[in-house]
Amino acid sequence: MAMVEGENRQREKVREGGPAPVRLPRRRWAVLGVLGAASFFDGLDANIIAVALPSIQRELGGSFSMAQWAVAGYSLATAVLLITGGRLGDIYGTRRVFLIGIAGFTLSSGVVAAATTPELLVGGRVAQGTMVALMLPQSMAVIKQQFRPEEWAIASAVTGLAISAGSIGGPVVGGFLTDLDLFGTGWRAIFWINVPIGAALLACAIRVLPEGRAEQRPTLDLPGAVLVAFASLALMFPLVRGSEHGWAPWSFGLIALSLLLWLTLAAHQRHRSARGTDVLIPPALFRRRVFTAGLTAALLTFAGATSFTFLLTYYLQFGLAWSSTRTALAVAAVPLGIALVFQIAWKYGPARPRLFVTCGALVMLAGALGMAGLAAAGRTDFGFLAAVAFLLGTGTGLTSPVLTAVLLGSLAPREAGAGAGVIYASTQFGSALGIGVVGAVFFGGLGGVNAGGAPGEARTAALYGDALGTAVLCTAAVFALVALVARALPRHGAEPTGGPVPL
Repeated sequence: MAMVEGENRQREKVREGGPAPVRLPRRRWAVLGVLGAASFFDGLDANIIAVALPSIQRELGGSFSMAQWAVAGYSLATAVLLITGGRLGDIYGTRRVFLIGIAGFTLSSGVVAAATTPELLVGGRVAQGTMVALMLPQSMAVIKQQFRPEEWAIASAVTGLAISAGSIGGPVVGGFLTDLDLFGTGWRAIFWINVPIGAALLACAIRVLPEGRAEQRPTLDLPGAVLVAFASLALMFPLVRGSEHGWAPWSFGLIALSLLLWLTLAAHQRHRSARGTDVLIPPALFRRRVFTAGLTAALLTFAGATSFTFLLTYYLQFGLAWSSTRTALAVAAVPLGIALVFQIAWKYGPARPRLFVTCGALVMLAGALGMAGLAAAGRTDFGFLAAVAFLLGTGTGLTSPVLTAVLLGSLAPREAGAGAGVIYASTQFGSALGIGVVGAVFFGGLGGVNAGGAPGEARTAALYGDALGTAVLCTAAVFALVALVARALPRHGAEPTGGPVPL
């Protein structure tokens, strides 16, 4: 009761003397801490395996295909089930589904850490991605349902920063832990560490997360969920495997099938909506210009940022023969750039979404062009490479939290779970699309995965540098598209509507 009275007094001060700084009560900070930690570990584990792949392949004897699936199986499972996971939160309650996701993620991390065969490792990674699909959409739904509108900016910025920092900081942590070889565990430490942290996070979540079930409990659109799963799989599979098989006709056939399934899903959702039946993806979302533009910008941002980081990591390790630790130090400039602009982004960005997203896109574009210039000049200096990584992080930090706040503000309370699933699925699709398309350009420039001789040789470094320069221009084009799409965002942030559910 006292907290409610205090919040009322704060609102009165805002009316009398202009905007007051947003200060979250201790209970909401605890909730936000749990959500941010979960988001961070999702982003971390999606990418933490990248720099450890050579060690994993040496120990388990897996092929290059296994290495691809160890990375992509996680994202594939997450993308396929994210939208359904968001709707399950609407039906059974965000708290319950979130806790199941954390518990399952912790257990599957133990499976990956203890894997003795490539098949077991890939299976554990797929299980991790499945649990993330249950957990991740609930974070945004909790913010929408449980926080006051004036708190959305800081809440969405914290979780947006967490997942961005985790996604791009994954190779950093993976490199340090692999080289550190804790207790002789080698690469397994990058997954064993999830077990005690996941258990602690589960205990905290049980204590602080509120119930979040909607007053009017929706039903699950099972045919829609099946269509989403198969449409997502038909799109993601060729993006992940197409370049390895030279973009055979079957890959384009699957992409065409995916388009047909998505169109079928859209017709199915419109039909159910017209009948007044609960839908998996509310069609009304895509009739809102802000939501559609924000979703497109988010997809492109993740496509460019993820592929940029993938290219840089691969170039440093396989082209220049840098160690995992040295690669990690260079890539660490990305989360450093994100952290530098965090305060500015969450405080001022939601009020000026077009300006911040445009500026962020242009900074990322500058980083991509800078990397292309370094590759063309054959410069491999640590300082220059870290500088362009820093530009990428700065641009991401200006863009991602603001897009999250814009998209969150466009959702009605009843759409929170389903809308969050759509938003997070788009970022996963963007990541896969970026790696699939830009990766195909990169490996095409190499003339084969094992081309160029031994890592670190002058001929190898030159070949990888040429391939990097061509591929990174593709990411520059993606960032230019983000700047163009940003023109469809509002110049000034809309005033959010709707009240929170009291904690």
